Amino acid sequence: MLPCTCGLWRSAFHTLKTFSRASPSARGLCIPTRAVCDAETIFALSSGHGRCGVAVVRVSGPASSMVLRNMAGLTQALPPRTALLRRITDPQSKELLDRGLVLWFKGPHSFTGEDSAEFHIHGGPAVITAVLQALGSLEGVRPAEAGEFTRRAFHAGKLGLTEVEGLGDLIHAETEAQRRQALRQMDGELGRLYQDWSYRLKRCLAHVEAFIDFSEDELIEDGVLNQVDSSVCQLETEIERHLKDERRGERLRTGVQVVIAGATNAGKSSLLNTLCQRPAAIVSPIAGTTRDIVETSLDIGGFPVLLSDTAGLRDSSDSVEREGVRRARQRVEQADLTLVVVDSTQLPPDPQLVPAFLQEHLSTVLPSLSPEAGMKAASDRVLLVLNKSDLVPEEQRERTEGELRESPGLPPACFLSCYTSTGLEDFLTVLQSRVKTLCGDPLSGAPSLTQARHRAHLQQSVQALNQYHQYRDQDLALAAEGVRLALTHLGRITGRVGAEEILDIIFRDFCIGK
Repeated sequence: MLPCTCGLWRSAFHTLKTFSRASPSARGLCIPTRAVCDAETIFALSSGHGRCGVAVVRVSGPASSMVLRNMAGLTQALPPRTALLRRITDPQSKELLDRGLVLWFKGPHSFTGEDSAEFHIHGGPAVITAVLQALGSLEGVRPAEAGEFTRRAFHAGKLGLTEVEGLGDLIHAETEAQRRQALRQMDGELGRLYQDWSYRLKRCLAHVEAFIDFSEDELIEDGVLNQVDSSVCQLETEIERHLKDERRGERLRTGVQVVIAGATNAGKSSLLNTLCQRPAAIVSPIAGTTRDIVETSLDIGGFPVLLSDTAGLRDSSDSVEREGVRRARQRVEQADLTLVVVDSTQLPPDPQLVPAFLQEHLSTVLPSLSPEAGMKAASDRVLLVLNKSDLVPEEQRERTEGELRESPGLPPACFLSCYTSTGLEDFLTVLQSRVKTLCGDPLSGAPSLTQARHRAHLQQSVQALNQYHQYRDQDLALAAEGVRLALTHLGRITGRVGAEEILDIIFRDFCIGK
């Protein structure tokens, strides 16, 4: 029995030693800026600033019950999650500050996991200020730092990092689709996906570590490494599939970048004003009026859009206009979707010549998507807006629409009059459909990647798993290091990874020293 026991602790020491060599950040461990067992009690206004009917002041920490006794005059413990109407007074002067509801949350059954209290008071600025000042006068109670309640909830294990990010996105959500995506992430669905991958990687790492230490003693079952190979390949496939999302989740979180581009006097600024329903940009018959980027945020069908009007694309001797054109082309290159505005009165009178005319026009507006590069790519990120349709005879417009429908190589084209709003409804339907495609449905399928840092760590995890395959038959210790690095990067997304969990699997999955 003694050799097996020594081998067991040799494996445990090897695993712990490898983890301890790295810095805390390299191990993926979250080191709090303030101790988790912080003795300080914090408070803050949790509802929005400004005048409102009711304001909520939150208190969290070991002195929360003392705060209730001193400011609400409670002589006995308040039942948890029970609202009680009380006179709220200054603990020093005993002056009445307000009458409001007080609530008590006994830890760990609270948002932060600590003893917590809430004051629901009237939302006038003077009332809020008086209550906050009274709280600040109590010993051991201080104002909370930005995000400190959520940080304490994370350290108490109430929320994972992805759930914390989902909570932040929910607070900042401005559209219905953003709300749905944030709520899904805050509910822990994305975190559970990453935790499942982490758990499977921990099993792989534990099995490889055990094989390294105990295979010579014939204490490891045959085929263990083959099982690891299969698991690593499957994980790689799942992570790579997750990464191939065309940035839908990130785009939904930050907004779809839609850029209006085209020649001068095509009606770009008029289109911007029509879409945002206000005079956001100056409209003038003088060519080259718009010199810089004009941006506005829109909610289109529940999806966030950052709409940008740009300078007209033309050669100019004016240095200021040339800079505007340069910025316009740069913004087009960065766009998720480009609305190429064309003056309908400039189209060829013969409808059969219109497709070729538009293809040539697109090659000047979007050089990187010229016919040589393939117009199929343009159709995915471009909409043609044929403006000033009220100045084109109806018969000619209908014949042109027929020709465009039979030209599959062109992006979708919509006739529109910003002056009369004719065609606006049809154009908005097409635009909404394209924006929805770019963002995806936040409620269907697997949870979406929402943060650039998630993408970076997942890409590094895939690279680390490639290291496992590279060294698997040469140096198993280096191969195991690849699995460990992949696990570390996943742990940095969720905020949880540690050597102890790997040791638990070694003890549980292998009958070593039996």
